[in-house]
Amino acid sequence: MSSSNQMYEAPVARQWSTLPLNRERQWYAIHTRSQHEKSVVSQLENQGITSYLPLVSEVHRWTDRRKVVQLPLFSCYAFVCIPPAPEIQVKVLRTSGVLRLVGSNREGSAIPESQITNVRALLASSASYTLCPFLQVGQRVRIRGGALEGIQGILVGRTGDRTLVISVEPIQRSISVRIDDYHVEPI
Repeated sequence: MSSSNQMYEAPVARQWSTLPLNRERQWYAIHTRSQHEKSVVSQLENQGITSYLPLVSEVHRWTDRRKVVQLPLFSCYAFVCIPPAPEIQVKVLRTSGVLRLVGSNREGSAIPESQITNVRALLASSASYTLCPFLQVGQRVRIRGGALEGIQGILVGRTGDRTLVISVEPIQRSISVRIDDYHVEPI
């Protein structure tokens, strides 16, 4: 990724007139149609809905020119900050280009404010980063590259390091190896 990062955050065009007083706004991810992220955020902005689309700058080359383009950090996803009220969720879902709220239930799953803040802080900094597969502790993974290429096991996290546990299930025995310097992929 490029070190020149920007974010597109739709300003609140107008205040909520129908906002229930007893409900706090929360962040939700919305799944959008491919290449509709900017359009969706613009429409949401026009409806007065707080939204956030993290963008990154990339140089695209064609045979006759080069151009810096702003692309979504997470393709097909944007974020909205809304109260968990069905009428407002429906308003978001009726926006052209929005496919669904992301989550295990039909109303979507709230995202902690700290996670949105972390993404904003990273993009605002000059730190170098790369996108990587989402890995959770306890997930089965495979090592890509290096002397341990192809080895599979369970990812274990311990105070700042990553460890891979390789198990021989029939005899119920395991060994572990630190994999801080290895790339792993989910299985």
